[in-house]
Parts: sequence; C-alpha cells; structure tokens
Amino acid sequence: MNSKKENKIKNIWMLNHYGIPPELGPLNRHYMFAKNLNNRGYNTTIFASSALHYTNENMITTNEDYIVKKYSNVPFIFLKTNNYYGNGKKRIINMYQYFKQVIKLTKKINIEKPDVIFATSPHPLTWLAGYFLAKRYKVKLIVETRDLWPEVLIHMGGLKRKGLIATLLFKLEKFIYNKADKLVFTVEGGKDYLEEIGIDPSKANYINNGIDIDEFNYNKENNIYEDIDLDDNYHYKIVYTGSMGVANELNYIVETAKMFRDNGYNNIKFILFGDGYKKPELEKYVEENNLKNVKFKGLVEKKYIPNILTKSNLNIYTGKNIPLYKYGLSLNKMFDYFASGIPTLSNFDSGYDMLEENKVGITVKSGSVEALYEGILRFNNMDKKEYDTYSKNSLKLAKDFDFKILTDKLEEIIKDIENNI
Repeated sequence: MNSKKENKIKNIWMLNHYGIPPELGPLNRHYMFAKNLNNRGYNTTIFASSALHYTNENMITTNEDYIVKKYSNVPFIFLKTNNYYGNGKKRIINMYQYFKQVIKLTKKINIEKPDVIFATSPHPLTWLAGYFLAKRYKVKLIVETRDLWPEVLIHMGGLKRKGLIATLLFKLEKFIYNKADKLVFTVEGGKDYLEEIGIDPSKANYINNGIDIDEFNYNKENNIYEDIDLDDNYHYKIVYTGSMGVANELNYIVETAKMFRDNGYNNIKFILFGDGYKKPELEKYVEENNLKNVKFKGLVEKKYIPNILTKSNLNIYTGKNIPLYKYGLSLNKMFDYFASGIPTLSNFDSGYDMLEENKVGITVKSGSVEALYEGILRFNNMDKKEYDTYSKNSLKLAKDFDFKILTDKLEEIIKDIENNI
C-alpha cells in the first residue's frame, strides 16, 4: 500500500494456537499470509503455542513464559503451554493455557500495539482471546473459521448436540460471529452456515487453503524422491499422502485394493505415505489378506511431496461422510494434488465440489468400496486426451489457490476495514 492510508493498519497480530515453524510441517497457511503481507509493508506477528500440535516437541524447554523466533521475515511468539497427545483432558488444558497466556503475556511482550487482530480457530477460545485483545487495544477483529466447532465435534461423535458443553460452544460461536468485524471461512459455504444460524451472511469471506506454487515446483524438480515402487513404470500407481486417522477412512483404499487383487488386476498399485493411529490396523488388514498391491511408505519430509505426487498416475483422498461437508472442503492436500498436474479421485460427498466443478478429478459415492473401485477403473481405462484435460485443469486450478492470490483476498479484507476506520 503506497498511500497515506498505509499507516492506518500496519501491525497485524495473528492468533494461531497451532501455528508451527514452516520447516516442521505442512500447516503453514498463516505463515504464508504473514510472509506475503510483510513483503507488502505490514508488520505481521504470529502468536502460537509452544507445544507443537501432532508432535511431542515443545519450543520452550526452559522457565521462560515465551520466546520469539523469526522465520524468513515472520516473527513467531511462542507462548508457553504444556504438551499433550490425542484429544483428551490434557489437550483441553492446553487450549485454556494458550487462551490465558495470550491475554496475559501480550501485556508484557515488547511489541508494537496491533492495528487489527486476526484470530483463527479450530477451537473458539482463540477467537475469545482475539475479542478481548481487540477490546483492550480498541482495534478491529477478523475471525477465521477453519473448523465449525462444535458442529464438527458433534458429527465426529465427540459431543452431544443438547449437552452443556455443546450448548455453551454454540452460544460462544454466535457471540463471536456477531462481534467480529470480518469473518473468514476456509469453505465456500460459510455464508450458507451463517444464514442457517441467523447471522448476516454478507459478513462471510471465503479464503480456502492453498499452496506456494513456486516452492512446490522448486521441490518437484530439486528434491527427488527415489523409490522402487514410485519409479515402477509397469504398474498404474495410485498415491495417498497425509494422516491415517479415523477421519481419513483409509480402510476404503485397502479394501478397494483387495477387490482389484480378487478380480485379477495385477497392474494396479496403491502407495500410501503418512502416519497415524489407524496405520497399524491398516497394515494388519493388508498382511492378513496378503495384499501385495499396497505399499506403506511412512512419513517423508514435506519437501519430497511434490516429486512423489508427480510420479503418480492418480492421486486419491478419502474421508468420513458427514453432513458438514455440504459447506465444502478445505483439505490442505487438495492443493498439492492439484499442483502436481495429476488427476484426483475422492469419495467425499461435499457441496461446492472443486473436483467435479473444475474437472480436475472425480468424486464417487462415499461409503462405498465398489464406487471407489469403479472410479479407479474409469481413470485406468481413460483415453490420453481426456486424462490430459484433467491434468491441465489441475495445474490451472492450483494457480488460483497460490498463496499470493489468497493473500490478495486477505489484504482486500484489511483494506475494507481500513477504509471504515
């Protein structure tokens, strides 16, 4: 921004409980926003928990309440919280610790006061912390929803809709949505959800997850992953990358592999990268059924993912069928898949279906091994011209979700706030 208005909003505080250093994982949405915004003249700082999500690591191993680290041009302030594993009591304590530390320590940290607060879920205590900070500093509040809490917990079986905790979370959600100056949703149907719960849908802004195209293409060409199964040109290779938890429903993939084996298809191979607590169960199924067409590769550094995906013939992701997906999907892996230029197969029954709407892949009926089997056969038997159309469309769609483009959308929201100060 090159006008006098530049000084109205300069300092942006991003509250992201689960923010992690960029080299430690793929969940770098807010790092990319901050990096791009800071390249444009803003001062964006990320406030994150010292206990790193999905790991046993803690950024603070001393008695300090917080530490400041800089990655590229982005300062991270890690606030001391205890480690946890899974979704039990310790995780809830960790959420409260982060909430309390944000409120308390921002008074002590030597940092310029914010001009706007950006508070992102998944859990709403981060929103509440953002609300209190916005009140304290008399600034505007942007609230981002990445998971619809408590709806997602209810649909996953973790909460009862009429229970006390869910009731309180619904009240907090509506309170925050009403008080926030701007709302950001990572799914396109955020406006539909607001309308359903009686909130003005015009407050909704849609910014999905995305990808750094330049970094992806660099890694694709320079970080080569050599693997006997990936480099096998005889088999038709179907690749999955990501978590192996209950939400991912990878049982459909291994059961589909069994169907191919039983039907005499020897040229199709499933190559699965990642880890999670469901992995031993999947490996047991593969071993008990003597499935030679399924290969588990474990975790790999994220720099190898682009090269891995581009060696595939078909990239796949699966998941549970829950009503919330009517609002759309925001899976991080989707955008890596698109950028690979390889078609995608999914069994997510979702609204705003990017695969079908943009012809970058095919969505089959959820909850059906037979449907997944037929979807794979369709790609396996597809003529080159149609396959190449899917590939070209994938590359084109990925560009729309480059983080520079997504940052443009976020900056438009910031400018709109600025114009109304």
